[in-house]
Amino acid sequence: MQSEAGQSCPLTLAEFRVFQQLIYDEAGISMSDAKQALVSGRLNRRVRNLGLASYQAYYNYINAPEPDDEQSKERQLAVDLLTTNETYFFREPKHFDYLEDTLIPVWNESSQRRRIWSGASSSGEEAYSLAMVCRDSGNAPVEIVGTDISRRVLATAERGRYPLAKADRIPQHYLKKYCLKGIGSMSGIMQVDKATRELVEFKAANLQQSQHELGQFDLILLRNVMIYFNQETKRRVVASVCRQLKPGGTLMVGHSESLQGLNDGLRLMQNSVYQKVVDG
Repeated sequence: MQSEAGQSCPLTLAEFRVFQQLIYDEAGISMSDAKQALVSGRLNRRVRNLGLASYQAYYNYINAPEPDDEQSKERQLAVDLLTTNETYFFREPKHFDYLEDTLIPVWNESSQRRRIWSGASSSGEEAYSLAMVCRDSGNAPVEIVGTDISRRVLATAERGRYPLAKADRIPQHYLKKYCLKGIGSMSGIMQVDKATRELVEFKAANLQQSQHELGQFDLILLRNVMIYFNQETKRRVVASVCRQLKPGGTLMVGHSESLQGLNDGLRLMQNSVYQKVVDG
């Protein structure tokens, strides 16, 4: 496995195929052949740290018929490493404008608790962006749930602590009101304030599975994740997610994503924003 320079040998095509199937089975992600180098890079250190002779040996280790605790933890870590988790604060800002200008004024007309689900929330930037908007414009109680298949990124999300460079996309008035700048040993770090963090709860969840236990939501964001799914997986995920959306509730998808052929029971409100049709 190791060359004289101490670098791992390339991931073979046959080895790539088994990990390609693994991430599809676990997360519904259809990984193209162009991702072979990415898989090699993300798993390389794990293979070396465990002292295994090949990527196939690593695959066999995490797929033992009766895995022990360490093998089960390693399998979860492999899934975490192979899941794309790119995100940032206030990504696709028109969605946050829609929340502030269209949804929150209606929500403010009553004291009813409103619930928001950030699906595939990654390291939490989307959920905290939602929380900042709701704190700034809303007066009705709000509960935000962020879910992701990766427990590694959820741990980061729960801390609400990010490199200061991540603050660049946060509007200045939100940054001043809802974020703290680290000093001393925390220099270069930004912390989302406690009151904002308390609006959000993070949970591990696989979008391919039913999320009935999460309850019903007024707003669901399922953004920039379906681009990794094939058509059948998209159909299954959208149907499952919409079951958790209240009649009249809003679903937002990424601006580059399409629900064509998948939007039964949904009305297009504006680009990438849908409303669940109220029966009758």
